[in-house]
Parts: sequence; structure tokens; C-alpha cells
Amino acid sequence: MRAAALMRRFGLWAATAGLLLWSLGPIYWAVMTSLTAPTDLVAQPPHFLPPRITFEHYAKLLGASSSYLGTEVQSVWPQFSRALVNSLVVSMLATVATVTLATFGSYAFVRLRFPGRDLLFVLIVATLAVPAYTVMIPLYRLLVSLHLIDTYLGVTLIYVSAFLPLALWLMRSVYQSLPLSLEEAARLDGAGRTTTLLVIVLPIAAPGLIASAILTFLSAWGQFMIPLVFSPTLATKPLTVLIPEFVTKNYVDYGLMNAAGVLAILPPIAVVLFLNRYLVQGLMAGSGK
Repeated sequence: MRAAALMRRFGLWAATAGLLLWSLGPIYWAVMTSLTAPTDLVAQPPHFLPPRITFEHYAKLLGASSSYLGTEVQSVWPQFSRALVNSLVVSMLATVATVTLATFGSYAFVRLRFPGRDLLFVLIVATLAVPAYTVMIPLYRLLVSLHLIDTYLGVTLIYVSAFLPLALWLMRSVYQSLPLSLEEAARLDGAGRTTTLLVIVLPIAAPGLIASAILTFLSAWGQFMIPLVFSPTLATKPLTVLIPEFVTKNYVDYGLMNAAGVLAILPPIAVVLFLNRYLVQGLMAGSGK
């Protein structure tokens, strides 16, 4: 019995260590690469720790110029800063629009009675199963006709159409878990449906709203294929598309790419660390109904 318990515990620890290595290994390698000098990056065998720590890759991102194998390399700060702003703007716009529509739309699916309500909700959620590449060409032709290619509005509309079904499903579960008696009491006091939603329901449903916002922001921040097609210039190009462009015709600047990647993951990490408890509460909403 004791040996079996020890084996189970050892298996649990081994599985946990493997999961941590699988999840954090690439991040560790990116950080170490970003702190390694260019000459040490091509050394054989590779180093798991930098022989000497350097911040020249970060300096290049933030405004300094450098040389690589005798070639002068200019700072990429203008491009990096613009792409960072683009990522923040589009992710925030998509998050605000998606959460706003999900707030009112999911409430209508739960509390209002209209023909085809359940069927319409199922059809909307079923769009999650549609691969993005199957609608890429129709979307591109549509945005070209509307002159929305390479605009914040065009990319935001695509993100909202992609992320809204999940937000609707999540918020619907939250609303279904709330007691109807609170809304009935508010209506008896003379409050309208909109006032009831904004004043009574939304404060209680705040964890679900925050969870929807977190999931939408993280999904928008990590998008690659959509901005690769619909954001061809630096006017709206995000970090996910800019960083692979550090591969030049003559060489691949691994240190610069990894330094940019490390800086690019800081905003989503901050969002998850500060709002993680709301994410868990929102995802668990309705589980104990």
C-alpha cells in the first residue's frame, strides 16, 4: 500500500514536471537567447545558459544600433513601437466591442422570449467550428469592397465576428446561474429591463464579463493569420506579424526575434496574473447551478 502511494505520488510529480517543462521551456529558451551575444548564438554545442549576458538585442529594439557579423544593423524601434501600438489598439477595440455585444446579446438569449431563440443561439455558437481559412477569401473580398483592408475597423470587425460566439456562450452561462428573483424585485420597484441589467445584473456578473474580456484580449493579441492577410502594412501590422520579419535575406537575427517575443508576451502575462481569479470564477459560472 505504501509503495503504491509512493509510486502514485512520483507519477504525479513527474507529470507535473513534464508539463512545466513543456510549457515554460520555450519561454526560458527565448529569454536566454535574448540575453546571449550574437557570436555565442551560433556556437556549438549550444549553451543552455549565456556565457556572457548582453542586453544589445533589447537596446536595438528600444533605439540603439549595432553590428552583426560585420554588418551594421539599425534600430527597429520605429517599427517595433508602431506594431506594439497596433496590437494594443486592435486587441482593446476587439475586447470592448465583443464584451459589449456579448453582454446585451446573451442577456436577450436568456431572458427574452422570441421565435427561434434557441436555434439562433446554436447556429451562432456553431460558427466556432468553422475554420478561419474557409472564409478568408470571402472576407477579403468583402473588406476590399468596403475599403477596410489595412484599417483598425476592418481587423476589429473580423476579430469580433470570430470571438463573439464564445463570449456569448460564456455570458449566457453566467446569466443562467443568476437568480431571477433579483430582476423581478427590481421591476416591481419600477426599474426597466435595461436599468435592471446595468444596475442589478452586471455587478453580479462581473467575473463573467472579465473572463470574456480576458479570453478575447488574449485571442486577439495572439492572432497571426488574420493580420498577416488583412494588415499588410505597418499602419495596422501587429507584433505577431512584425517579429517574423526580422528574418532578413542575409541572416536570421535570433536574439532580436526572441527579445521582441519576450517583450510581446509581457502584456498578456500581466493581464492573466492580475485578473486570473476573475477568469476562473467566470469560467466556472453556472457549474453549480
